Amino acid sequence: MSTPTETKIGWIGTGVMGRWMCQHILDQGYQVTVHNRTKSKAQPLLESGAQWADSPKEVAAQSDITFSIVGFPKDVREVLLGEDGALAGASKGDIIVDMTTTEPSLAVEVAQAANAKGVFSIDAPVSGGDVGAKEARLSIMIGGAEEAVQTVMPLFALMGKGIVHQGPPGSGQHTKMCNQITIASTMVGVCEALIYGKKAGLDLEVMLSSISKGAAGCWTLDNLAPRVLQRNFDPGFFVEHFIKDMGIALQEARAMNISLPGLALAHQLYLAVEAQGHGRKGTHALSLALETLSGLE
Repeated sequence: MSTPTETKIGWIGTGVMGRWMCQHILDQGYQVTVHNRTKSKAQPLLESGAQWADSPKEVAAQSDITFSIVGFPKDVREVLLGEDGALAGASKGDIIVDMTTTEPSLAVEVAQAANAKGVFSIDAPVSGGDVGAKEARLSIMIGGAEEAVQTVMPLFALMGKGIVHQGPPGSGQHTKMCNQITIASTMVGVCEALIYGKKAGLDLEVMLSSISKGAAGCWTLDNLAPRVLQRNFDPGFFVEHFIKDMGIALQEARAMNISLPGLALAHQLYLAVEAQGHGRKGTHALSLALETLSGLE
């Protein structure tokens, strides 16, 4: 089991979520080495005692367990499998934990490359957004070898509450796809309800107080619908990253010869959000595209 006195931690990716996830580990007294593409985004962690490394390879060379949470599959491939990637700096017996939402096949590829070097690899994507990351309430979906997962479990416990080992490499990513499929259609319903309520002349806060207590109750209603009312579209999770996730899920669905029409519709609607210039806003910016369709401002 990992402990603050014996385990050195590496962290690659200090964005909206990664910054807070790493902070929780730092706060428990672990020695942490960090790297981010833009160094300024790691400054709060450096001020909290983290050490800087100039590359993912250097991070892993100084760490027993190296975490990564970046943007896209190409970024995962670069920071883990690239010439200056974490695997190049890892030693036999080390553990690499990728918490990015990425392709299940890539998670398997990373695991195979790691195994060839005597390194363990875990895929552990998360759900809960910036709020869940900041409050250590993330849902963590894990794929990988049982021995490695148990070693990392005390660290997962610092970041989340719903921590479930799903199975072998790639299982965490497949589970995250199920999560994103569910969220996609839910977000459409929440945004459409707000548009309907506005057009009907309802007090939207009062309306939400009613439906959130019934069968419609969900995380999206509680956490993102109020942001829409406040016209606060700051990202807890970027639209462009959600489009990436839905694209992966649709790709996997085609490979499995299954039809997911609800997801396909949500994906198209989010492409409209991005086309309107909102790709770097939060996923609840879907409301902006749907409001445009209905002629609302």
